[in-house]
This record gives sequence, structure tokens and C-alpha cells, in this order.
Amino acid sequence: MEMQQFYYDNKVVKKFIYASLLFGVVGMLVGLLLAFLFLFPNLTDGISFLSFGRLRPLHTNAVIFAFVGNAMFAGVYYSTQRLLKARMYSNFLSNFHFWGWQLIIVAAAITLPLGITTSKEYAELEWPIDIAIALVWVAFGINLIGTILKRRERHLYVAIWFYIATFVTVAVLHIFNSLELPVSALKSYSVYAGVQDALVQWWYGHNAVAFFLTTPFLGMMYYFVPKAANRPVYSYRLSIIHFWSLIFIYIWAGPHHLLYSALPDWAQNLGVVFSIMLIAPSWGGMINGLLTLRGKWDKVRDDVVLKFFVVAITGYGMATFEGPTLSLKNVNAIAHFTDWVIAHVHVGALAWNGFMSFGMIYWMIPRLTKTQLFSNKLANFHFWVGTLGIVLYSLPMYVSGFTQASMWKQFKPDGTLQYGNFLETVTQLMPLYWIRAIGGTLFLVGVLVGVYNIIRTVRQGAAVEDEAAEAPALAVLSPARQKGEKYHAWLERKPVKFALFTTVAILIGGLIQIIPTLMIKENIPTIAAVKPYSPLELEGRDLYIREGCVGCHSQMIRPFRSEVVRYGDYSKAGEYVFDHPFLWGSKRTGPDLHRVGGKYPDTWHFNHMWDPQSISPGSIMPGYKWLFANKAMDHSLIETKMKAMRTLGVPYTEAEIAHARKNMDDQASMIVTNLSSDPDYVKSYEQSKAKAAAKGEAFVPMKDREVVALIAYLQRMGTDLKVKKSTN
Repeated sequence: MEMQQFYYDNKVVKKFIYASLLFGVVGMLVGLLLAFLFLFPNLTDGISFLSFGRLRPLHTNAVIFAFVGNAMFAGVYYSTQRLLKARMYSNFLSNFHFWGWQLIIVAAAITLPLGITTSKEYAELEWPIDIAIALVWVAFGINLIGTILKRRERHLYVAIWFYIATFVTVAVLHIFNSLELPVSALKSYSVYAGVQDALVQWWYGHNAVAFFLTTPFLGMMYYFVPKAANRPVYSYRLSIIHFWSLIFIYIWAGPHHLLYSALPDWAQNLGVVFSIMLIAPSWGGMINGLLTLRGKWDKVRDDVVLKFFVVAITGYGMATFEGPTLSLKNVNAIAHFTDWVIAHVHVGALAWNGFMSFGMIYWMIPRLTKTQLFSNKLANFHFWVGTLGIVLYSLPMYVSGFTQASMWKQFKPDGTLQYGNFLETVTQLMPLYWIRAIGGTLFLVGVLVGVYNIIRTVRQGAAVEDEAAEAPALAVLSPARQKGEKYHAWLERKPVKFALFTTVAILIGGLIQIIPTLMIKENIPTIAAVKPYSPLELEGRDLYIREGCVGCHSQMIRPFRSEVVRYGDYSKAGEYVFDHPFLWGSKRTGPDLHRVGGKYPDTWHFNHMWDPQSISPGSIMPGYKWLFANKAMDHSLIETKMKAMRTLGVPYTEAEIAHARKNMDDQASMIVTNLSSDPDYVKSYEQSKAKAAAKGEAFVPMKDREVVALIAYLQRMGTDLKVKKSTN
């Protein structure tokens, strides 16, 4: 049999590893800063790009797409070449993928702190970056598929199945969720509105977790765990069942993020049913991974790589049991909008993705540098301090979530809320937030020790950038099934058919859920009283998006007695038909705002945005002093924005668009008149006017400042319907 010599490309693997470690440290530092902003809300007072609302999406994007994403690509490139006995299809595409992905990360690191965001969770980047993501992802896919087609192995191993599913599904999710209408070079509006936007977003959001953070890591689990344990995977048959059931069922589960919302009941219930079904394939994968180590527990005790893998797989099992549990409506009614979900997410992120990534890196780096790990003691320290960090992060967040749910729903015997002031909950949680910050610090300490250990390992080794290998050439195969050949074994040597079957499996659920919601009007009944936002309110809504207010405040009152009494009448689907994008939120660090319009005077909002603690003692909301700065609010795009909205179905007339700036000026002047009733406002306004005159600077009237537009939006929320006002 003819043996062919070739070289594995280790350069691209190492570059992805180094990028993962760098961005991991950055992303976790930002996360730790956010944890301390809960304790010291004015820590970055007055610095717009360091405010909580702008940093939160930076943290999630850095950890998911920069740290975990780069680690995932490193593992995929390393294992794919060795499983297929072939160098990657194209050196150019490998390098284009690497540098393109890093440029996307840098673009995110610049734009998100500047408030350039779509506000859609895990998809906050604006339209030019979305296009770049699609191009880089296609380059990755071509490189992967090209390598599969030129392979020297007859059958595709299970890890490759998961890589194929990852490429296909993420491409579909990203394209459909990122359909947006550009307004300017860095501003766009989602083509979907309200309930439809929410469904598409969480179809993406849930399955981005599934097919970016789960399926590729399961593929790598199937490669690296048997390699580290030096034994085959426990069950080939179980891996087949695991793969096909997982990719088919997962895609249906997105609506469980929207239970008790304005989403149609049939879509919610479908999400619940398939979420419960997910337990079986998820635990099938966990069992397959852990049982691969059967009889090797002595080795696990001594091998730090296997320790990382065991905790990672266990974390995966915990998270994938908890996820379906949280999708049960009675459990979701307690957990949603609370810190319970934060705990759940971080068990998956820190244990499953974090420890799996570090386990792979500790395994790959010595082999890529032909040396031993610099220090097993440091690696063990990393493991134990990281594990302690996970425990100290997650446990207080579980307690915090239970505390929030119980306090929010508690009533007195006379039927009034036991804790009518939302801040009573916040102050109760402060000790738990301290423990969370300590846990995050410990995890970061472990990461820094791990990075040091890797650097020392690389320095003592010798780089092997092109690793020599040889394998027999793959003979031309008959397209027909061979006698006695099982169907799936035949499919494993047909990568194009395999990819097509995978695509069909993941499309079925998405199409059945999304098409009826988009196409059948009866699913989203309209309400005649609901009108489009005024030009000033539209501008204020964009400021609300820019500042990341959706990260702490929901705009969705569920049909629970406790929420109706606290916030006002429950939210209706027809109230959101002009919302591009939707802003329902997924966490209540502060109270729901859907019925906040008219609840407080303009002066309250003005002072609250300047110094929240002066209005609400004990608040952990930061001030937004830059909204009061002497800079004119940008009216130049308002006509373009309204025209874009009209293209998307918002019924603005030609006259409304033509008179937009005058309407903005009139509404802003009314708000300023209301503000003038506050002596403190008048005094501070006159002082700032005098200071500007003394410096010879142009003075911007208050009606042209950003805070006025934001007040206009806040005062509009929930006022289209005549509902009974909350007394709390």
C-alpha cells in the first residue's frame, strides 16, 4: 500500500491557543470589573466606555467568541488534521480565518464600549462586523470541508460529525438573526419586530450556546478524552444516537427563554417539550465521555489534564440537566430574570467550556513544542483554585436567585407586597455579590497561573510548525453500500450527504417554529391604540440601546399577580409591533420598565440619571453623567431612521418624517419646561451656562442634550394602553 508523506499545520493551532489565552485574561478581567461594579457602582463614575451597560456585552463576547472561540478553533484544527490524516485544505484560508477572527474581536472591543450595539444578546455587533463574521465563518467552513474531501481516512470519526454540524448550524443561525436594515455605517435596525424578533433572537441565542459552545466541544471531547486516557471512546453506538438526537432536538428549545412572555403559547410549549427531551442526548454524551475513563480513575487522580476533563464533562452534565429543568414553566416562573440563570450560565461557561479549553491546551502545548509541561504542580494549583472559584461563583448566585424570587413574590396578609420597594431585594444580595466577586477572582488567579505555565512550557520547548506524518492514500470508494456495511458506516464516508442530512435535521425545528410566527398575523394580534414612537422617543430608545440598559432592566411584565401589582398590567404581544429590535431583557438587576411611563415626573428621571443614589438610596445603578454633557444630540439621522423604520413596516407618514426635527424640538422643549419646576435643576443649569460663558464656549440648550431624549422614551413606555397604574 502506497504511503504518502505530508505535514500537519501546527502554526495555526498555536496561534489560536495564544489568542485564546490572551483574550481569556482580558474577558475575565472585564467580567471581574463587572462583578465589582455591583459592589461599587460608581467605581467608573462618568466614564462612558467603562459603564456596566457597555462593558457587559464586551465581557460576554470576549469570553464566548474570543476565549472559548479561539480555543475551539485550536482544538478543531489540531484534531481534524489528525483524524483525517491530512493537512488543512488551504494555508491561506487557515491564516485568513485566524487573522479575520482576531480583527472581528478587536472590532468588538472597540465598538461595544463606544455603545455601538444592536442590543441582541450574543449578537450585539453591528452590521459591518456581522458581514465580516459571515465571511470568516465561510472561510473556516470551506477549509474544513476541503480537508474532509482530501482526507486519507475512509470513515469520518464522531468528532468530525460535530464539527460539520457546528459549521452548518452557526452559519444558518447567524445569517437569519443578523438580518438588519442599515441606517448608517455603524447603525442598523433588526428586520424583525417585537415578538418575532424575540423568537428569532432566542432561536439564535439558545442555539449559539448549543452549536458554538456545545457541539464543537463535544466533538473535541470525543477526540481529546480518549487520547488523554489512551483508550477508545466508550460506545460508538451511543455516539451515533447522541449526535443525531442532539442536533435535531436542540434547535427546537429556544422558546424556553420566553416562557410567560407575549410569545404565542404554542411556541412556548414546543420549546418546553423539546427542552425536556434534551436531557436524554445530553446525558448520553456525558455518560459516553465519563465511561471512556472507566478503569482509569487512578490515572485521573494523577493526570491533571484528565482532572480538567472530568470536571468539564461533569459541568456539562449539570448544566444540561439544569437547562431542561429551568424550562419547566413552574420552575421558570421562579428562576427567570433572577441570578439563578447567571449561576446556570457560568457553570457551563467556567466548568464545561473553560476547563475543557484548559485541559485541551495543557494536552496540546507539550506536543506542539516537543517538551514536557513546565510544572504539573502549577497546573494542579490552576485546577484546584479554578474549581474553588467555580463553586464560590455559582453557589451564591443560586442563593441570590432563590432570594430574589421569594422576595419579589411575597405578599402580606392584607394582599400588598411584602417587599414593595425593589431595592429591598438588592440590598439583601450584597454579601452574595461579594462572595461571587471572590470566586471570580480565584478563577482568574488560576487562569493567570495557567498562562504563566504555558509560557514557560513554550519557552523550554522547540517549535514544530510543520509536523511530519504519513498515511496510506485513500482508495477510490464505491458510492454504493458494501455488502454487510451498516447504513451509518456508509454515511460516514459520504461527507456531502452527511452535511446535507445534518442541515435538514437542524432546519426542521427552526422552520416549524419561526415561519408561522413571521407569516401568520393571528399569532401577533395588533392593538389600534399602539402608535409609533415620536422622533424624540425613537432617538431616546437608541440611547437606551447604546447604554446597554436592557442588560439590567426587562420590558416584559409576566401575567403573575406579584408582577402586575408591582409593575402594572401584564405585557401584550401587540404592544411591541414597532419595536426594532425588541428589548424584553433577560435579567432584572433593576425593576421592569415596561409601564414606567408617567409613573415619575421628568425631574425624577433627570436626577436619577445623574445620581441614582440620591433618588434611590442603596441603588447599584451607576450615574450617566455624559448624557448631560454640553454636546448636541445628533438629529442628523432622524429622517433616515424614520425612513428605515417605514421600510420595516412602521407607519410613519411623509409629513411626520419631513417635520421630524421640529417635532423633536417641540417635545424636548416641553420636557425642559417640566424640568424648570425643580429649583435645583434651574440653579445647576444657570451655573453651567455661566461656566460656558466664562470659558468662551458655545452653550448647548438643555433641550438638545441626550438626557432629554432618554427621558422622552422612558415616559412613553407602556402608555399606549390605558391600564391601571401600579401602586408600588
